[in-house]
Amino acid sequence: MIIYTLFFCLLTSFTLHAVIIALYVKNKDTIYFFWFIATVVLNMGIALALITISLSRPDLVRQLNLKFFFWLLSGFVTILLLCVKIVIFRNIFRRSKDPRWYHFNHFGKKVFEKGIVKQVEFIGIFGTLPFFLFIGAYFMSRLLNMLLYGHM
Repeated sequence: MIIYTLFFCLLTSFTLHAVIIALYVKNKDTIYFFWFIATVVLNMGIALALITISLSRPDLVRQLNLKFFFWLLSGFVTILLLCVKIVIFRNIFRRSKDPRWYHFNHFGKKVFEKGIVKQVEFIGIFGTLPFFLFIGAYFMSRLLNMLLYGHM
């Protein structure tokens, strides 16, 4: 169980690391650079702990249930991609309520401006869609298999 926990801590740390890199590139703030260094140290520490446990207790590695691990991993990635999609849709919805992003035509209908959906958001939605569908389908099929038949 400790190896599963360390793997998911490492995965969460990698995800946080990627977010911090994106924020640093976007804002060029030094606080993000310090967080970047902290996540590098955290990633190295977790990886070192995984290596140490794997070398000192190889029986824990042999006991790993890879179907269960990949199911947990696919659930994590599915939830992460769903959160990304929710954040993008929330931003677009907020812009759609802002009067700077729409006007009314001659018939009184609301017409949205051209830049209401940014190119990065468009690519984010449609670029992650295949991964979300495939990984989410794997996660849901294994979940239903476990609920209906009691095994993965």
